[in-house]
Amino acid sequence: MRAALYFLVDSLLTIYLYILILRFVMQLTRADFRNQLAHFVVVVTNPVIMPLRRVLPPVGKVDSASVLVIIIFAALQIAVLTAIAGHPLMNPFAFSMALLFRLIISFIQFFIGAILIYALLSWVVPAGYNPVMALLSSVCEPLLRPFRRLIPPIAEFDLSALLALLALGVAQILVVQLFAFTNT
Repeated sequence: MRAALYFLVDSLLTIYLYILILRFVMQLTRADFRNQLAHFVVVVTNPVIMPLRRVLPPVGKVDSASVLVIIIFAALQIAVLTAIAGHPLMNPFAFSMALLFRLIISFIQFFIGAILIYALLSWVVPAGYNPVMALLSSVCEPLLRPFRRLIPPIAEFDLSALLALLALGVAQILVVQLFAFTNT
């Protein structure tokens, strides 16, 4: 019973964390917020971001309210899942390390998922406007551009997504190993 509850709560909290990350990345990349999918993200995240935005002004292109909400939500996720698992409370340093790990891994996994969906949809979605492709394009293209400079499309076949996914996979492995090393 506890494992099923853990899975359900972890899944729901992770999905919402990814939606918060998407909103933050959309703001950084200046995505079109009139897009239907972007509008959904704004409506779902406004209740937690807007109250903080009144207190925390943006710093340049970075929406400090969104950053704080992502950090608070990741901390809440760790605390709730630790309680469900029945583990004892972590000391502040261990909690900080777990939070930092959760944030880095969540951003890496967000981009892995976004690029994977973007690449797959680019093969099956016909040309023309598609709200999902438009939003994914604004989120993924800034990350894919450097890889296109390394290896331009070969016979109209773009390998930038594959290279970006490989780089993100390596980064994820290195982060896991780094945090495993610091916990020993």
